[in-house]
Amino acid sequence: MSNSSEWDIERAIDAMSAAALDRRTLLKGTAAGALSLGLAGFLAACGSDSGGGSAKVIPKGEIAKNMTFSNWELYIDVEGKKHPTLDQFQDKYGTKVKYVEEITDNVEFFGKVRQQYASGSSGGRDLHVVTDWMCNRMKQLGYVQKLDKSAMPNVVNNIEDAVASPAFDPKREFSVPWQTGQVLLIYRKDLTGGDLTSINDLFDPKFKGKVTMLTEMRDTVGSVLLGEGIKPEGASKDQVMEAIDKIEKASRDGQIRKFTGNEYTSDVARGDSAAILGWSGDAPQMAADNKNVGYKQPEEGFMVFTDSMQIPVGAPHAFTAEKFMDFVYDPKIMVQITDWVQYVPPVKGVRQELEKLDPDLLDNPLVFPDKAKAHNFKQFSAEDEADIDAAFQRAIGA
Repeated sequence: MSNSSEWDIERAIDAMSAAALDRRTLLKGTAAGALSLGLAGFLAACGSDSGGGSAKVIPKGEIAKNMTFSNWELYIDVEGKKHPTLDQFQDKYGTKVKYVEEITDNVEFFGKVRQQYASGSSGGRDLHVVTDWMCNRMKQLGYVQKLDKSAMPNVVNNIEDAVASPAFDPKREFSVPWQTGQVLLIYRKDLTGGDLTSINDLFDPKFKGKVTMLTEMRDTVGSVLLGEGIKPEGASKDQVMEAIDKIEKASRDGQIRKFTGNEYTSDVARGDSAAILGWSGDAPQMAADNKNVGYKQPEEGFMVFTDSMQIPVGAPHAFTAEKFMDFVYDPKIMVQITDWVQYVPPVKGVRQELEKLDPDLLDNPLVFPDKAKAHNFKQFSAEDEADIDAAFQRAIGA
């Protein structure tokens, strides 16, 4: 397939799935279960249905001696230079996991892998984690494999109801949730002179040239809408465009230093950025590394997201990757990931395990957030979505 024709297909898929999820988009709704005060209290499915029903499931096989897992930065438990979860998987199955923190932005990662995946090669990857809207794109393009749920009893039994049946993948046959989180204010207290509390603080002239926003459209535009007193799930197209205009003007005037994915963690550490929009799991880890780093949920409310695991086409150890997915859906394993990353876990029983491991986290709003403050982005028509995306790309200079 030529690059131009593949691009046309991708644009068509984007138009068909304009209502799908962004990296930091909440699956809003209600559900019962152990996390009813957290994930289940503010997650539910949204998005558009898609194809893939005729795909063959991953065949059962032998557990491999190694596998490769591509993930975002600061997104799994760490102890010194080791990852306890990966070591425990190796102890149980004899599989050494090559863990690659190569994802900083959904679109950037897609651009990196699209030619490999289109040719049927995974580039050596057995597992990747992207946001559900990108999971939908990967599924539509045939870039990921259909899961054999019979080989994944923990996933079947322990997945939180609220994330179990999104419209783009109603049986979770092509994706398994990894974590859910929030868009926060993260800042250097020594450079800002104190705490930030509002999205509008990012537009304060005293922080000119020290502000960083996210390349994820829904995260950034949704947050700016909240700062204007507009709920993103109810915004008009004109209001969204006005928010984008505000962002573009701030960028053009030098108020915003740049737009980033996960690489903002280095900018904050160096002091290049003092006031940023960032992701909830990164914040406590950055604060632990630097006493000058602070973070808060914006007083206006916050945007939210769900990321999921997928097995790309051509993965050399697909069956082993399924077993890894199932392994982390044991609440005794997921709890140690939750304890370190402090995102909202998608696994039933984690709350009870936290009561034993780290009861302080039971009152942590990053892990068990207030559903009244959580917001998602409105589902626009395909045409309006294309206009909004194009305007945002222009605004950030992409």
